[in-house]
Amino acid sequence: MNGILNILKPKGISSYKVVREVKNILNIKKAGHAGTLDPSASGVLLVCLGQATKIVKFMMELNKHYLGEMTLGISTDTQDSEGKIIQRKEVNTDIDEKRIKRIFQKYKGTISQIPPMFSAVHYKGERLYHLARKGIEVKRNPKKVKIYQFNLIKIIQKKNPIVEFGVVCSKGTYIRTLCNDIGEELGYGAYLSNLIRKKVGNFDIQDSLSLEELKKDKTLGKKYLITIGSALKNI
Repeated sequence: MNGILNILKPKGISSYKVVREVKNILNIKKAGHAGTLDPSASGVLLVCLGQATKIVKFMMELNKHYLGEMTLGISTDTQDSEGKIIQRKEVNTDIDEKRIKRIFQKYKGTISQIPPMFSAVHYKGERLYHLARKGIEVKRNPKKVKIYQFNLIKIIQKKNPIVEFGVVCSKGTYIRTLCNDIGEELGYGAYLSNLIRKKVGNFDIQDSLSLEELKKDKTLGKKYLITIGSALKNI
C-alpha cells in the first residue's frame, strides 16, 4: 500500500504510536508521519505509507492550521498540560480583549522561537527532552518560523482565564512556546491547555480517518488512501 492517510490523532498518544498502530492494523512495514503532534494535542496527522515515505520531507513543508487554548496565570515546565506547574500568578482583573489582539498582532510574520527543552530537537546527538528529564538545561539556538494568521476567538473569564485562538503557521512552530511567551508578556504566565490541528496544507480534519474507525474496518485504509500524485498536487 503506497499513499497517504489523513489520520485523526487522538489526545494522549504520541505521533510515533499512531504510525505504529496504522502499520499494525494494515500490516505495513514502512510508514512515517509528516509532522509531529505532541501527545496532548489532537487533529490531522498525515501518515505516509510505503513509497509515500519518500515525500515526507515535502509534506512537512505544508503550513499548519491550529485551534488552541491558552490558560493564563499558570506556567508549566513543558509549556503545555503535560508538564509540572512551575509558577502560579493570580489574574486579578478581566483580560482585555484589545490588549490580547495587540499582542497577537506583534507575533504575526517571521519570528524567532527558542525550542522548549521538552522537544525532539537534537543537541549533540541527544533529544532535548531526554536531557530535560534528567534535569539538564542547555542553551538552544533560536530558529525562524512564520505566523501567517493569529486570531483571537474568545476569552473565557474565570479565575484562570482561557484564551481561545486560531493560528496558521509554518512548519516547526511551537504553539506552546507562543503561549508561554505571550503569558510572560502579559505578566501572568500561560500554558497551552488544548490544541487541535485543523489542517495541514489542504488536508482537513473533516476528511480525517480515526484509528477506531480503521480498527473496526481495515478496508477504510484503501478508501481513505490519498495517492502520491494527488498529495504532490497539494504541495
